Amino acid sequence: MARALTADDIIPLIAALSRKERTRLLRLIAFSKGADGPLYECEPPSPDEFSADDELLAWDAEGWEHVE
Repeated sequence: MARALTADDIIPLIAALSRKERTRLLRLIAFSKGADGPLYECEPPSPDEFSADDELLAWDAEGWEHVE
């Protein structure tokens, strides 16, 4: 079975790309919507990736005092 590549393996390959190909790669990455599923299967989200507010709905209650 082939060894999985690491970021350290890939960075020199990206650096060797022409400017045009690097731009193309960035566009492909940026426009791959909904492709995060496999990423989260390999690596769970970090604790700081999503908001960790204690009162998730507190912002909803602000500013409505004057409404009757």
